[in-house]
Amino acid sequence: MADPSSYRPKPGQIPDSPGVYKFRDEHRRVIYVGKAKSLRQRLASYFQDLAGLHPRTRTMVTTAASVEWTVVSTEVEALQLEYSWIKEFDPRFNVKYRDDKSYPYLAVTMNEEFPRVQVMRGHKRKGVRYFGPYGHAWAIRDTVDLLLRVFPVRTCSAGVFKNAARTGRPCLLGYIGKCSAPCVGRVSDEEHRELAEEFCDFMAGRTGTYIRRLEEQMTDAAEEMEYERAARLRDDIEALKKAMEKNAVVLADATDADLMAVAEDELEAAVQIFHVRGGRVRGQRGWVTDKVEAVTTGDLVEHALQQLYGEETGDSVPKEVLVPALPDPVEPVQEWLTERRGSNVSLRIPQRGDKKALMETVQRNALQALGLHKTKRASDLTTRSRALEEIAGALDLDSAPLRIECYDISHLQGDDVVASMVVFEDGLQRKSEYRRFQIKGFEGQDDVRSMHEVITRRFRRYLAEKERTGEWTNGENASSDGTSRDGASADGTSTDSAPLGNAAPDGDTTGNAFAGNAFTEEDGRPKRFAYPPQLVVVDGGQPQVAAAKRALDELGIDDIAVCGLAKRLEEVWLPHEDDPVVLPRTSEGLYLLQRVRDEAHRFAITYQRTKRAKRFKASPLDEVPGLGETRKQALIKHFGSVKKLRSATIDQICEVPGIGRKTAEAVAVALAQAAPAAPAVNTATGEIMEDEEVGASGTTTGSPEEPVSAGASHERRGQET
Repeated sequence: MADPSSYRPKPGQIPDSPGVYKFRDEHRRVIYVGKAKSLRQRLASYFQDLAGLHPRTRTMVTTAASVEWTVVSTEVEALQLEYSWIKEFDPRFNVKYRDDKSYPYLAVTMNEEFPRVQVMRGHKRKGVRYFGPYGHAWAIRDTVDLLLRVFPVRTCSAGVFKNAARTGRPCLLGYIGKCSAPCVGRVSDEEHRELAEEFCDFMAGRTGTYIRRLEEQMTDAAEEMEYERAARLRDDIEALKKAMEKNAVVLADATDADLMAVAEDELEAAVQIFHVRGGRVRGQRGWVTDKVEAVTTGDLVEHALQQLYGEETGDSVPKEVLVPALPDPVEPVQEWLTERRGSNVSLRIPQRGDKKALMETVQRNALQALGLHKTKRASDLTTRSRALEEIAGALDLDSAPLRIECYDISHLQGDDVVASMVVFEDGLQRKSEYRRFQIKGFEGQDDVRSMHEVITRRFRRYLAEKERTGEWTNGENASSDGTSRDGASADGTSTDSAPLGNAAPDGDTTGNAFAGNAFTEEDGRPKRFAYPPQLVVVDGGQPQVAAAKRALDELGIDDIAVCGLAKRLEEVWLPHEDDPVVLPRTSEGLYLLQRVRDEAHRFAITYQRTKRAKRFKASPLDEVPGLGETRKQALIKHFGSVKKLRSATIDQICEVPGIGRKTAEAVAVALAQAAPAAPAVNTATGEIMEDEEVGASGTTTGSPEEPVSAGASHERRGQET
C-alpha cells in the first residue's frame, strides 16, 4: 500500500486550469483517469487525510504510485481527452459500463458498391448505417422481411452475390420480388444505391413521404384500370404500415430523442436507454456497472453519455437527450454533444407530459435490469459459496455462516417503532422464517435500546425452545419467565412468532443444514425461533452491534457471531473493535451482507408503514357493526365532521341516504361510548381549533375551511428509518 504523500506534487506545481489527470500504479499502469475544471483544486482533494476520503477513493490513492496531468484549453477538450484515455488505458478504478447482452443492430453497408442489409453486432464500422439496437435479432429479420417488398435491397452474402453474378441466375429472393437482383444486372448500381438510401430514410423515421407517394401511385393505377399494379401497391402500403405498427407512437410531433434512466445502489448501477426516432421507440439497450469510485447520478449519466456517443457523429446523436440528472457542470457535456452532432443538442430532465411518462417507463426498465442482474448473481451456487467463505474469513468465523439473521429498526420520529428479522440460508432468502416485532419495553426513539430488546426477545425464545425439548437444561442461564412468548400485537395477532411472507413454513427439512428432530414439531413443521443462526447482522454501526452483543451475553449465548453493516460507507463493525472491517468493493461477501441488510430494511419499513396507516385511518365509526366505507363517507359528507355527527340526533342521522333507524342508533351509541377527540391543532400555526371541523381521525391538516374525510390518511412530517 503506497503512501499518497510520497508522490504528492509540490505546492504550486499543479496548474489552476482545466485538464485531465491519470493515476498510475507502481508498474506504470493507468488505474484512474479524471477531468477537472481546476486541476489544482481537484488533485488537492485526493491528498487530504485518508480518513476523510471515500473508501473507494482511499483504495485508489493508496494503490497509485504517481499522478500525471495534461492541461487543455476548455472543459469540452477535457471531456474528449478523458474519454479517449479511458478507451485507451481501460483504468480499473473508472466507471465502466458493460452491456448486459450483445445487442444486434440493423445495418446497411453503404460503404460497398451494392449496399447490403444485414444484422450486425459488436463495434460499429465506418461507412455503415446502423439502426437500433434491437432486443432480438428475429425482430430485425421480421422488419426487414416486411420492407423488402417495397425496398428490394440486397441481403445476400458476398459469396452468394458473386456466385449469382457468375451463373447469371439470381437467388430465390430475386425470383419472388424481394431483391432487385443487381447481381444479374436487373438494376444498375446507382438504382440499387437509391433503393438503399430510401430504405435508410424510412428506417430513420421519414415514413410519411413514402406512404403518401405509394398511395398516390395506387390511386393513379386504379384510375388507369391497372388493377394488378394497384393491388401490388396496396400490399406494399400494408407492409409498410405493418412494419410501422411494430413500434407504437410514444412521443408526438415525430420527436427524435434518446431517453436515459439510471437505477443504482451503493455498489452497482444499471443504465437503460430508449432510442426514439420519429416519435417511435426504435431501439433499446442497457448497461450494468460496478461503482468503483464515489460517483453521483449525474456522474453516472456523464460516463454513460461518453460511452453512448463517443464514437457517434451526425444524426446518430439525436436533437434531444433526456436524462434523470444533469452532469455538473452540464455546459461542457452539452457542447461536446453539439460538436458530435454538428447542430444544437438539448440535454435536460423531463418535467411533465409524455416525455416524463416515457422516462418513468425507462426507469422501470432500469430497476428491473438491476434486479435481474442481482438475481442472476445471487442464484449462482458458486458465487454464494464464495460469498459465505469471504464472510467467514473477514469475520474470523470457524465455518461459513449457513444461516444468517439480520435485524433492523424502523420508526417515524419515535412513533410506531417496529423491528424486522429476515433470514438467509445458504445465501438465499428464507421468507417463511421472517419475523416482525413491536417495541414494547419503552416509549420513544432509541435504536440501540430497541435493538437490545429485539435480540433479547428473539434469543430468549430460542433458549425456551431448547429447554422445552430437553436439549438444554442449565436453568442458570434461562430467562426469568422460562418460556416467555412476548405477547401479541396491538391488533391481537402475535408479532413475534407468526411466519410471514407468501411462503408457508417448509416442513421438508431434507438436506437442510439445520434439519433434525430438535427443530421440528411432531407433525413435521419447523418450530418457531428454534433455528440458531451462525451470524447475526444488525443494520447499524458500533452502538447497535454492542447492544446486540450485550443482549446475547446476558442470555449466556457465546456461540453466535455478531456484526453490523453501516449503510453510509458499507463498513462491517465487530463487537469490541474500534475500527471497522472494510471488505473489498468486488467482494461477494460484501454483496451478500448488503442484500441481507437491504431486505431487513425493506421488511421493517413495510411493517411500520402498515401500522401507521391503520392508526391514521382509525375512526369511532369503525366500531359500528355493518357500517361500510361508503356509508361512513356519506355520514361525514352530510355532517362535515365526526364532532358534528356526535352532536346530531338519531332523527338527523336517519336523514342521510342509506342510513336506517337501527344503524343510526348504533352510530349514536358508538360515538357516545368513544372518548372525545383531543382538541384539534392547526399544524401551520399551532393554534387550538375549538370549533374546527375535524375529520374522522380527530386531527386537522391545514385549512380551517376544508373538512377532512372519514378515515383520511394524514401523513406525518419527518423521516422514516
